[in-house]
Amino acid sequence: MPVTRKTFGDVSIYPNGDFVATVEIGRPPDNFFDTELISSLADAYEWLDEQPEFRAAVLCSDGKHFCAGADFTGRSGRPGRGGARELYAAAARLFEAQTPVVAAVQGAAVGGGLGLACAADFRVASPQARFSANFARLGLHHGFALTVTLPAIIGEQRARDLLYTGRRVGGEEASRIGLADRLAEPENLRAAAHELAAEIAAGAPLAVRSIRQTMRGTLADQARAAMDRELTEQDRLRQTADFAEGIRASAERRPPRFEAR
Repeated sequence: MPVTRKTFGDVSIYPNGDFVATVEIGRPPDNFFDTELISSLADAYEWLDEQPEFRAAVLCSDGKHFCAGADFTGRSGRPGRGGARELYAAAARLFEAQTPVVAAVQGAAVGGGLGLACAADFRVASPQARFSANFARLGLHHGFALTVTLPAIIGEQRARDLLYTGRRVGGEEASRIGLADRLAEPENLRAAAHELAAEIAAGAPLAVRSIRQTMRGTLADQARAAMDRELTEQDRLRQTADFAEGIRASAERRPPRFEAR
């Protein structure tokens, strides 16, 4: 019997034709994640890998933003379950999935949300999208395996720029530097992502998976090792006054006043 819709927590999967599945995160408007959400997404990916009717997937989100990362300020009203170690263990499973993924990025992909977008094979964004590795602005080390994914996508020097400064990158600049593979207006974003996914799905499925395994190589192992290192630094920096100030400043929407302590 054909699949109509399947849910894994706040993640839904439904067919969209052309051997493409839509994987939608449903925590609008900001789609903050926690261990539970990333585990649900990993479960969804693993299920997709076993479904012959799906040869590629579009990862998208319901709401204003693709993903605002982890909710450090409590704006979402969700307490979140599990710590960073459990979160990254779940995130490592995303890199082990076999189905090609095209992320449709609307609004913001911030912090860990950028990491989630970079875990996909491709990113389609609108000109109004905003990408930001804002960790340094919070007094924290970056995470979600951005150590390995971001330089592979945009190059080492540009990755340093975004990680050191935490600055925002709009959709047009993201396209210029390779962070976004295609641009589409917001109303056509999912259609454009589906078009790219359908192009992938039109290839011989065994060949596509084989090519993908070769091209991604040891990415899953690299991501796991990177997140181990990232977590160690995050645990250390969470104890600092600068991290506390970064979170306060973010909650109060003002520039942080860091003191290197």
